[in-house]
Amino acid sequence: MKQVNKNALGYLALSAAASIWGGMYIVSKMALDFLPPFTLLWLRYAVGLTFLWLFVVRQGLRQPLARDWRLFMSIGFVGYFLSIGLQFIGTGLSSAHMGAILTSASPVFIVLFASYMLGEPITGRKMTALLLAMIGVIVVVGWDVQLLGDSRKLPGNLALIGAAVTWALLSVLAKKAALHYSPLVVTTYSIFWAFLFTTPVMVIEWQFLPVNGLDQPSVWFAVLYLGIVSTAGAFYLWNKGMHMVEAGTGSMFFFFQPVVGALLGWLLLGEHLSVSFFTGGLLILFGVLLMSMPVQERLQNRRRGETLMKR
Repeated sequence: MKQVNKNALGYLALSAAASIWGGMYIVSKMALDFLPPFTLLWLRYAVGLTFLWLFVVRQGLRQPLARDWRLFMSIGFVGYFLSIGLQFIGTGLSSAHMGAILTSASPVFIVLFASYMLGEPITGRKMTALLLAMIGVIVVVGWDVQLLGDSRKLPGNLALIGAAVTWALLSVLAKKAALHYSPLVVTTYSIFWAFLFTTPVMVIEWQFLPVNGLDQPSVWFAVLYLGIVSTAGAFYLWNKGMHMVEAGTGSMFFFFQPVVGALLGWLLLGEHLSVSFFTGGLLILFGVLLMSMPVQERLQNRRRGETLMKR
C-alpha cells in the first residue's frame, strides 16, 4: 500500500510538471515578443534559482559534496542549458509542430538511458505504451509531411532531436542524483549551473537581438510566472516525480504537454479542437495507463494464488 501511495504521488507530481510546461508556451510567446530567447531563459533561471534557494536555506538541506559537483554541473549543462537551448534553436529553424513531435521522442530515450544507467528493464509493455503515446502526439499536433523533405528544416529538426536526447539524459541523471540528495537540492544546484552557462550566451545574444519591454508590467509578470511556476515549480515536480517512480514509467507523463497546451489554447485563445485532438488524447491516455498499471504486482499475486491452490 505504501508503494502504491508513493507511485500515485509521483504520477501526480509528473502530471503537474508536464501540465505546467504545456501551458508555458502561451506565456513564453508573450514574453518572446519583447525579449530574446536566452535573455528570457537567463531571467527565468535568476528568478527560479532565488525562489528555490530560499527553500533550501529555510529547510537547512545539506549542500552537495565536492565529489558530486560534476554530477550537478552535468545536469545543469546537459538538461537545463543544452536541452532547452536546442529546443529554442530547433523550434526557430523548424516549426512548433515538428518541435512537439520530435521532442516527444524523449521518453523513448529515457527508457534507454534508464536501462543502461539504472538497470531498469525494457519490456514489451513499455515499448507498446510509448508507441501508442507517440502516435497520439502526432494525431494531436498533426504531421506536416512537407517538413520531412525540406532540407532547410534539417538543422532545426536535428536540434530538436538533440533536445529530446539531452532532456532524457537529464531525467536519468537527476534521478541518479536524487538517490543521495533531496530533489529540491538537485533542482536548485542544477539550475545554478545552468544559470552560469546561460550568462555568456545571453551577453553574446545582445550583440544581435534587441531587448525590449522591460518597462512593461506584463513582461515582468511573464518572467515571474516562468521563473517561479514553470522553472522552480515544474523542474522540482519533475525531479521529485522521477525520484518516486521508475524512470521509464515516469517518462510517459511527458506526453501530457501537447494535450494541455492544446486545451489551454482552446480555453484562452479560442483555438479550435478537432476530432484528432480527442483521438490522439485518448491514445496518449491509454499509453500512460498501460505503462503505469501495476501489472507485475498482479502477476505475482496471481502466481501466489495458483501456488496456494495447488497446495
